Amino acid sequence: MVAWSLEKAKEMLSLWLDAEAAITRGQAYTIGSMAYTRVNAAYIRSQVGYWRREVERLSRGRRGARVVRVIPRDL
Repeated sequence: MVAWSLEKAKEMLSLWLDAEAAITRGQAYTIGSMAYTRVNAAYIRSQVGYWRREVERLSRGRRGARVVRVIPRDL
């Protein structure tokens, strides 16, 4: 079950992209109560990747698990 909408996923992606841009300029960036610096670059990149995949998944419009039918055969 999806805990967020496409709009929320896009918003989160935008926040993490802003954080990534700020730390590449040598600045610190704050999201909520957490401050991120160059030390956190790998974590920020992983969050950007995660939210990018979520936006792509939600944009496809497919909801729920994929169901596949299998008929067992005794050969």
